[in-house]
Amino acid sequence: MAIWLTLCGAIVVVAYLLGSFPTGYIAVKQLKGIDIREVGSGSTGATNVLRTLGKGPGALVLLVDCLKGVLAIALVYWLFNFAPSQNLILPTVDVALWKPWLVISAGSAAIIGHSKSIFLGFSGGKSVATGVGILLAMSWQVGLATVGVFAAVVAISRIVSLSSIAGAIAVPIFMIIWRQPLPYILFGAVGGLYVILRHRSNIERLLAGTEPKIGQSLATEPEQI
Repeated sequence: MAIWLTLCGAIVVVAYLLGSFPTGYIAVKQLKGIDIREVGSGSTGATNVLRTLGKGPGALVLLVDCLKGVLAIALVYWLFNFAPSQNLILPTVDVALWKPWLVISAGSAAIIGHSKSIFLGFSGGKSVATGVGILLAMSWQVGLATVGVFAAVVAISRIVSLSSIAGAIAVPIFMIIWRQPLPYILFGAVGGLYVILRHRSNIERLLAGTEPKIGQSLATEPEQI
Protein backbone atom coordinates (compact mmCIF):
# COMPACT_ATOMS: atom_id res chain seq x y z
CA MET A 1 0.00 0.00 0.00
CA ALA A 2 2.89 2.36 0.76
CA ILE A 3 4.19 2.02 -2.80
CA TRP A 4 0.71 2.61 -4.21
CA LEU A 5 0.21 5.76 -2.12
CA THR A 6 3.65 7.00 -3.15
CA LEU A 7 2.78 6.53 -6.82
CA CYS A 8 -0.50 8.39 -6.39
CA GLY A 9 1.27 11.22 -4.60
CA ALA A 10 3.92 11.37 -7.33
CA ILE A 11 1.23 11.66 -10.02
CA VAL A 12 -0.34 14.64 -8.22
CA VAL A 13 3.04 16.35 -7.83
CA VAL A 14 3.91 15.83 -11.51
CA ALA A 15 0.46 17.14 -12.48
CA TYR A 16 1.14 20.30 -10.47
CA LEU A 17 4.52 20.73 -12.17
CA LEU A 18 2.90 20.27 -15.58
CA GLY A 19 0.37 22.96 -14.74
CA SER A 20 3.16 25.18 -13.46
CA PHE A 21 5.06 25.17 -16.76
CA PRO A 22 4.95 28.90 -17.61
CA THR A 23 4.08 28.76 -21.31
CA GLY A 24 2.91 32.35 -21.69
CA TYR A 25 5.76 33.77 -19.65
CA ILE A 26 8.37 31.91 -21.71
CA ALA A 27 6.76 32.85 -25.04
CA VAL A 28 6.65 36.58 -24.28
CA LYS A 29 10.10 36.57 -22.68
CA GLN A 30 11.66 34.86 -25.69
CA LEU A 31 9.84 36.81 -28.39
CA LYS A 32 9.63 40.26 -26.83
CA GLY A 33 12.09 40.21 -23.95
CA ILE A 34 9.57 41.38 -21.35
CA ASP A 35 7.80 39.90 -18.33
CA ILE A 36 4.19 39.33 -19.33
CA ARG A 37 3.16 39.80 -15.70
CA GLU A 38 4.05 43.48 -16.10
CA VAL A 39 1.83 44.14 -19.13
CA GLY A 40 -1.88 44.05 -19.83
CA SER A 41 -3.83 42.12 -17.23
CA GLY A 42 -0.67 40.69 -15.67
CA SER A 43 -1.87 37.16 -16.43
CA THR A 44 0.42 34.62 -18.09
CA GLY A 45 -2.50 33.05 -19.95
CA ALA A 46 -3.27 32.93 -23.67
CA THR A 47 -5.55 35.99 -23.68
CA ASN A 48 -2.84 38.29 -22.36
CA VAL A 49 -0.33 36.72 -24.75
CA LEU A 50 -2.78 37.39 -27.60
CA ARG A 51 -2.95 41.06 -26.63
CA THR A 52 0.83 41.26 -26.23
CA LEU A 53 2.18 39.20 -29.15
CA GLY A 54 -0.75 38.57 -31.48
CA LYS A 55 -2.80 35.63 -32.72
CA GLY A 56 -0.03 33.13 -33.54
CA PRO A 57 1.74 33.11 -30.17
CA GLY A 58 -1.61 33.40 -28.39
CA ALA A 59 -2.91 30.29 -30.17
CA LEU A 60 0.29 28.38 -29.41
CA VAL A 61 0.11 29.22 -25.71
CA LEU A 62 -3.57 28.24 -25.68
CA LEU A 63 -2.74 24.85 -27.23
CA VAL A 64 0.19 24.09 -24.92
CA ASP A 65 -1.74 25.14 -21.80
CA CYS A 66 -4.61 22.91 -22.89
CA LEU A 67 -2.21 19.99 -23.44
CA LYS A 68 -0.86 20.43 -19.90
CA GLY A 69 -4.32 19.55 -18.60
CA VAL A 70 -4.67 16.59 -20.96
CA LEU A 71 -1.29 15.20 -19.88
CA ALA A 72 -2.12 15.56 -16.19
CA ILE A 73 -5.15 13.29 -16.59
CA ALA A 74 -3.34 10.97 -19.01
CA LEU A 75 -0.83 10.29 -16.25
CA VAL A 76 -3.61 8.89 -14.07
CA TYR A 77 -4.90 6.67 -16.87
CA TRP A 78 -1.34 5.48 -17.49
CA LEU A 79 -0.91 4.61 -13.81
CA PHE A 80 -4.03 2.48 -13.72
CA ASN A 81 -2.91 0.67 -16.88
CA PHE A 82 0.69 0.25 -15.68
CA ALA A 83 0.20 -0.62 -12.01
CA PRO A 84 -1.73 -3.92 -12.41
CA SER A 85 0.92 -5.37 -14.74
CA GLN A 86 3.56 -4.61 -12.11
CA ASN A 87 1.46 -5.91 -9.21
CA LEU A 88 1.46 -2.45 -7.63
CA ILE A 89 -2.27 -2.40 -6.89
CA LEU A 90 -3.22 -4.60 -3.94
CA PRO A 91 -6.44 -6.64 -4.09
CA THR A 92 -7.81 -4.41 -1.31
CA VAL A 93 -7.58 -1.32 -3.54
CA ASP A 94 -10.95 -0.55 -5.14
CA VAL A 95 -9.91 0.77 -8.57
CA ALA A 96 -13.42 2.00 -9.38
CA LEU A 97 -13.31 4.12 -6.22
CA TRP A 98 -9.71 5.32 -6.46
CA LYS A 99 -9.56 6.27 -10.14
CA PRO A 100 -12.06 9.17 -10.26
CA TRP A 101 -10.68 10.68 -7.05
CA LEU A 102 -7.12 10.49 -8.35
CA VAL A 103 -8.27 12.01 -11.65
CA ILE A 104 -9.73 15.05 -9.93
CA SER A 105 -6.72 15.31 -7.60
CA ALA A 106 -4.37 15.47 -10.59
CA GLY A 107 -6.70 17.85 -12.39
CA SER A 108 -6.91 20.15 -9.38
CA ALA A 109 -3.13 20.10 -9.00
CA ALA A 110 -2.67 21.10 -12.65
CA ILE A 111 -5.18 23.96 -12.34
CA ILE A 112 -3.51 25.28 -9.19
CA GLY A 113 -0.11 24.87 -10.82
CA HIS A 114 -1.14 27.01 -13.79
CA SER A 115 -2.42 29.84 -11.62
CA LYS A 116 0.16 29.47 -8.83
CA SER A 117 3.27 28.38 -10.70
CA ILE A 118 6.25 27.39 -8.59
CA PHE A 119 8.45 28.69 -11.43
CA LEU A 120 6.94 32.19 -11.26
CA GLY A 121 6.84 32.82 -7.53
CA PHE A 122 3.33 31.30 -7.33
CA SER A 123 1.78 33.66 -9.89
CA GLY A 124 0.37 32.65 -13.26
CA GLY A 125 -2.77 32.57 -15.37
CA LYS A 126 -6.42 31.89 -14.74
CA SER A 127 -6.39 28.17 -15.57
CA VAL A 128 -9.06 28.29 -18.28
CA ALA A 129 -7.10 26.58 -21.08
CA THR A 130 -5.60 24.00 -18.70
CA GLY A 131 -9.07 23.38 -17.30
CA VAL A 132 -10.45 22.76 -20.79
CA GLY A 133 -7.71 20.19 -21.43
CA ILE A 134 -8.57 18.46 -18.17
CA LEU A 135 -12.27 18.35 -19.06
CA LEU A 136 -11.57 16.94 -22.53
CA ALA A 137 -9.46 14.18 -20.97
CA MET A 138 -12.00 13.44 -18.24
CA SER A 139 -15.09 13.48 -20.46
CA TRP A 140 -14.85 14.62 -24.08
CA GLN A 141 -18.60 15.30 -24.15
CA VAL A 142 -18.37 17.71 -21.21
CA GLY A 143 -15.19 19.25 -22.61
CA LEU A 144 -16.68 19.89 -26.06
CA ALA A 145 -19.93 21.22 -24.62
CA THR A 146 -17.98 23.63 -22.43
CA VAL A 147 -15.93 24.79 -25.43
CA GLY A 148 -19.23 25.27 -27.26
CA VAL A 149 -20.54 27.56 -24.52
CA PHE A 150 -17.28 29.52 -24.55
CA ALA A 151 -17.36 29.87 -28.35
CA ALA A 152 -21.00 30.97 -28.40
CA VAL A 153 -20.53 33.64 -25.73
CA VAL A 154 -17.30 34.95 -27.25
CA ALA A 155 -18.96 35.14 -30.69
CA ILE A 156 -21.76 37.26 -29.25
CA SER A 157 -19.88 39.38 -26.73
CA ARG A 158 -16.29 39.38 -28.10
CA ILE A 159 -15.18 39.28 -24.45
CA VAL A 160 -12.95 36.36 -23.48
CA SER A 161 -13.34 36.73 -19.72
CA LEU A 162 -17.15 36.66 -19.92
CA SER A 163 -16.92 33.55 -22.10
CA SER A 164 -14.58 31.86 -19.61
CA ILE A 165 -16.93 32.62 -16.73
CA ALA A 166 -19.91 31.28 -18.69
CA GLY A 167 -18.00 28.09 -19.44
CA ALA A 168 -17.03 27.67 -15.79
CA ILE A 169 -20.68 27.97 -14.74
CA ALA A 170 -21.73 25.42 -17.37
CA VAL A 171 -19.23 22.71 -16.39
CA PRO A 172 -21.02 21.20 -13.35
CA ILE A 173 -24.32 21.32 -15.26
CA PHE A 174 -22.82 19.33 -18.12
CA MET A 175 -21.24 16.91 -15.63
CA ILE A 176 -24.72 16.16 -14.28
CA ILE A 177 -26.31 15.95 -17.75
CA TRP A 178 -23.75 13.35 -18.87
CA ARG A 179 -24.05 11.49 -15.56
CA GLN A 180 -20.43 11.74 -14.57
CA PRO A 181 -19.17 10.26 -11.26
CA LEU A 182 -19.74 12.30 -8.12
CA PRO A 183 -16.03 13.27 -7.85
CA TYR A 184 -16.20 14.72 -11.37
CA ILE A 185 -19.31 16.73 -10.53
CA LEU A 186 -17.63 18.10 -7.40
CA PHE A 187 -14.54 18.92 -9.44
CA GLY A 188 -16.69 20.77 -11.98
CA ALA A 189 -18.36 22.82 -9.26
CA VAL A 190 -15.24 23.63 -7.22
CA GLY A 191 -12.99 24.06 -10.26
CA GLY A 192 -15.54 26.31 -11.94
CA LEU A 193 -15.80 28.44 -8.82
CA TYR A 194 -12.00 28.68 -8.65
CA VAL A 195 -11.83 29.90 -12.25
CA ILE A 196 -14.54 32.48 -11.57
CA LEU A 197 -12.69 33.74 -8.50
CA ARG A 198 -9.56 34.08 -10.61
CA HIS A 199 -11.58 36.48 -12.78
CA ARG A 200 -12.51 38.85 -9.93
CA SER A 201 -10.88 41.87 -11.55
CA ASN A 202 -12.48 40.99 -14.88
CA ILE A 203 -15.88 40.83 -13.22
CA GLU A 204 -15.30 44.29 -11.75
CA ARG A 205 -14.46 45.64 -15.21
CA LEU A 206 -17.46 43.86 -16.74
CA LEU A 207 -19.75 45.53 -14.22
CA ALA A 208 -18.07 48.87 -14.89
CA GLY A 209 -18.29 48.40 -18.65
CA THR A 210 -14.52 48.70 -19.12
CA GLU A 211 -13.58 45.09 -19.91
CA PRO A 212 -11.84 45.06 -23.32
CA LYS A 213 -13.14 43.03 -26.23
CA ILE A 214 -10.97 40.91 -28.50
CA GLY A 215 -8.56 43.18 -30.31
CA GLN A 216 -8.73 45.92 -27.70
CA SER A 217 -6.02 46.77 -25.20
CA LEU A 218 -6.55 46.75 -21.47
CA ALA A 219 -6.60 50.35 -20.30
CA THR A 220 -6.48 49.64 -16.60
CA GLU A 221 -3.59 48.87 -14.28
CA PRO A 222 -2.33 45.27 -14.25
CA GLU A 223 -4.27 43.11 -11.84
CA GLN A 224 -2.58 41.39 -8.96
CA ILE A 225 -2.31 37.64 -9.29
